[in-house]
Amino acid sequence: MNTTASRPPIEIETGPDPRATVLLMHGLGADGNDFVPIVREMKEALAPIGPVRFVFPNAPVQPVTINGGYAMPAWYDILGPGRPEDEAGLRQSMATLEGLLARERERGIPSERTVIAGFSQGCAMALLTGLRHASPLAGIVGLSGYLPLADRTAAERHPANQATPIFLAHGTRDNVVVLPRAEHARDTLLGLGHAVEWHAYPMEHSVCMEEIGDIAAFLQRVLA
Repeated sequence: MNTTASRPPIEIETGPDPRATVLLMHGLGADGNDFVPIVREMKEALAPIGPVRFVFPNAPVQPVTINGGYAMPAWYDILGPGRPEDEAGLRQSMATLEGLLARERERGIPSERTVIAGFSQGCAMALLTGLRHASPLAGIVGLSGYLPLADRTAAERHPANQATPIFLAHGTRDNVVVLPRAEHARDTLLGLGHAVEWHAYPMEHSVCMEEIGDIAAFLQRVLA
């Protein structure tokens, strides 16, 4: 598959000398700018934990099968219902995100002060990467997405993140990633003994203000 290299991540710091990092991945067809506005919405709520660096990576541009092969920002290809997952694409993007996590460590932010998060395809990447990361993270946030390579999770997850708090949220009217897929992710992770905080909102495939408030409260707890 032909891909175009992704642009560098967008970074916003809520103050000088950040003490924590939130790595947040956008969904299919969007880019790193998509969630920049939430920094403004969360800044006051996160003030007690000190300055936070938000890192918004940009997915590479590549053809997406389910969209007729049209090239767009995508963390991996989507082949369509009943077809295999793009395991190679998932693992390639996971390697990219591991590189960004390593970069944060090099900049002085330990994994224990880092949260990996994402929306839709970005949620899949956050769960895929966070559960397999070899150092304990502060938290994992999955919004309006699902658990990729679900049948591999038990065997591939790393013990370092067995106790990592996981925030999952979904819209009850989502017709892009239907609610049962998110519930399956929740139930799978609970069955594996992970600590999952579950939220459902009366919305479509989107983000609402109540959800942003709940995410901010979660970040306050795990980064306190």
